[in-house]
Amino acid sequence: MKVDDLSPGLLERIKTVRWDRIIEKHEGPEDYKYQIGYRSDYIEFTEEDDAEFLEIEGHSVLLPIARKQHPNITILRTIPSADGNTLTIFLKDTTYGDGMFQAGYMSICEKVAGEDFFLATLYHEWFIIEPNPIFTSQV
Repeated sequence: MKVDDLSPGLLERIKTVRWDRIIEKHEGPEDYKYQIGYRSDYIEFTEEDDAEFLEIEGHSVLLPIARKQHPNITILRTIPSADGNTLTIFLKDTTYGDGMFQAGYMSICEKVAGEDFFLATLYHEWFIIEPNPIFTSQV
């Protein structure tokens, strides 16, 4: 799925969706209008700065990050809700560093009604914590 494939009306509705963030102690919420097609007279933006869908475990997901970051993203865990309408995603983005304190993020994504994709409504820094054996083995 591609953002460019969305109808103009759906795209305008998506641009009004707010997502919350806590990145470097700066809190949101932000609107998707700044992630899709936003241009400024003061800052040089290109299409590579726009958000684009990622395919994550068979789901099309729009995260509020630039498409130029996609090659640096590794999905660590995806947890779907029981009803299939929410995904919790833990990921590593090495765009700005690769340490556990620099590259970890988690996102909560909600399925858009009547559509076959998810939008992030929370995108949060996360210290990459490897699963403890207590969660994966019998004691």
